Amino acid sequence: MELNTRAVHVVNEPFPSGSRPLSVPLVQSSAFAFDSAAELADAMAGPDGRYVYGRRGNPTVRALEQTLAGLEGGAGSIAFASGMGAISGVLLALLRPGDRVVAQRCLYGGTHAVLSDLAGRYGIEVVRISGDDPAELEAAAVHPATRLLVLETIANPTGQVPDLPGLLAVARAAGVTSLVDNSLASPVLCRPLELGADIVVHSTTKYLSGHSDVLGGAAVFADDELRGRVWPRTVELGACADPFAAWLTLRGIPTLPLRMREHCANAVSLAAVLAERAESRGDVTAVHYPWLTGHPSRENARKVLSGGGGLLSFELRGGREAGRAFVERVRLAKLALSLGGVETLVTHPASTSHRELDGAALEAAGIGAGLVRMSVGIEDVDDLRADLEQALA
Repeated sequence: MELNTRAVHVVNEPFPSGSRPLSVPLVQSSAFAFDSAAELADAMAGPDGRYVYGRRGNPTVRALEQTLAGLEGGAGSIAFASGMGAISGVLLALLRPGDRVVAQRCLYGGTHAVLSDLAGRYGIEVVRISGDDPAELEAAAVHPATRLLVLETIANPTGQVPDLPGLLAVARAAGVTSLVDNSLASPVLCRPLELGADIVVHSTTKYLSGHSDVLGGAAVFADDELRGRVWPRTVELGACADPFAAWLTLRGIPTLPLRMREHCANAVSLAAVLAERAESRGDVTAVHYPWLTGHPSRENARKVLSGGGGLLSFELRGGREAGRAFVERVRLAKLALSLGGVETLVTHPASTSHRELDGAALEAAGIGAGLVRMSVGIEDVDDLRADLEQALA
């Protein structure tokens, strides 16, 4: 089935009668009862499909995991309490002291933070690469301690699209496990497992749920063996998904393809407005959106994405002061940290999501002091354009 169809027909287990509800039921139970001690012991010894305790598994959470695996084309998935829970859970399950991680230079600030924390506390070496040249990874992967490659399909907040096919091919040949954060693209625009990735992570808070009312995350695995290595660690960490959050995410997924089309259409329209303003007025000094002609990642984006996504960023003349002034002047758009909801949100990354990076690290990641990140919603594009122009004025 095509992805539009799979998104609507989410996984739903049959009832004992053989029928099933059209909507996945919310099983809001922290534990499950048994008739005998032997049955309980057998369930505890079995895989996570045996429901015993909420941290080990839940039918509503399981439905979300199976649905996400289907959307991404994976063998299985694990739902987490947040996107950072998914990233941290996978890193802590797979890495040991002395291991080396190769990471894309421009990543979400939270991912930067957890990699830096692991480096400082556990002696895990983190090597940064641009993401544009597979030869950089080849050089880093020669080291015998290289265990993991960390990438983002669309980098937050610069819109960089790495050379996923080239990098993933190098990682596979070197025996290095690859992890790709697909939160900004969603399975609608890209499915990294089909390009050779081993693990795809999502902040389900973003486009998958899509309505700014969920905190959640997920990791989808190319094979069951890798999932089996990670799942016991997630039980120990207690980073499990909440059933109600899973239920809300399942409610949002059927409209994901429709929403992504609107997000992309609005974003490319606003990016064009900003690019024209950059040429004619000069108050906008750069526009970062991978679908724009002239963007450094345009060629990579056209190879791996079916649309430019709903996130764009732009640099304002005047630096940090100008960026912070802009996010306070919008009226329709809201100043908030998240992204991927139906409403348009703006933020100033140097003050918020990437505040832990110093000037040199910001520059290396391509994040200017005056950069504004805009998560473009599905409002009428003329209203969004008017709000953008009045705030710039």
